[in-house]
Amino acid sequence: MNIKKSFNINRETWNKKVAIHAKSDFYNVDEFKNGKSSLNKYELTALGDVSNKSLLHLQCHFGQDTLSWARMGADCTGIDLSDEGIRLAKQLNEELGLNSKFVCCNVLDVSKYIKSQFDIVFTSYGTIAWLPNLKPWAQIIYERLKVGGVFYIVEFHPIVWMFDYTTNPPKLAYGYHQKEAIYEEYEGTYTDEKSNMISKEYTWNHSLGEIITSLIDAGLTIECLNEYDASPYNIFPELETNNEGMYELSNKLYPLLFELKATKI
Repeated sequence: MNIKKSFNINRETWNKKVAIHAKSDFYNVDEFKNGKSSLNKYELTALGDVSNKSLLHLQCHFGQDTLSWARMGADCTGIDLSDEGIRLAKQLNEELGLNSKFVCCNVLDVSKYIKSQFDIVFTSYGTIAWLPNLKPWAQIIYERLKVGGVFYIVEFHPIVWMFDYTTNPPKLAYGYHQKEAIYEEYEGTYTDEKSNMISKEYTWNHSLGEIITSLIDAGLTIECLNEYDASPYNIFPELETNNEGMYELSNKLYPLLFELKATKI
């Protein structure tokens, strides 16, 4: 298949999503502007004090997490494929009086646009499914980390992407080790299922084994891998709220999230 065409279609879809997402309760831009952090307990616990550390945020959408890290004292750079996402991120950065940098580029081209190395490379919640091959992604992470630097990802578990959510109820449709692209076309977006926008998306499934091996082969040392039943986001069908206000399956048949931390030795 034509990977460049797939990326272009995905970029067009994400450009359309930005305006809808920015007005949604899901992202709650007004509260964010008033000081509310967009970060969740997993990444906050894992990375701790980021003050005076340089941080590269891969696939940052319109920059809320990037700017939340900046508010905590990090020197942040965010990148994203979406022109509209980066435009809004720069606007928010200026409005909030922060000093983050934002670059519009494909995550697999980061080293063409950014030559600095960072203390932290960060990515989260719905990022790697947009990439056909994780080996160049892992190489980019290695290149952009300082020696002793940390890579951290918190992401939806590969099992959840085995389901086709365009049907009701969702059906198990895609392979855990599937290499072929998954193309879906549906009305709406995860912040507003009733929106009249048409989402056209190419995604790829990646197993935990592929993720870990790609990072190791790039030269990183895995420090931890954790899997969690509870997600901070209610974006899958039939989730229930737990005692911490997180969302999980009532039967807990499979985890919804994983987190991984790796270092460049």
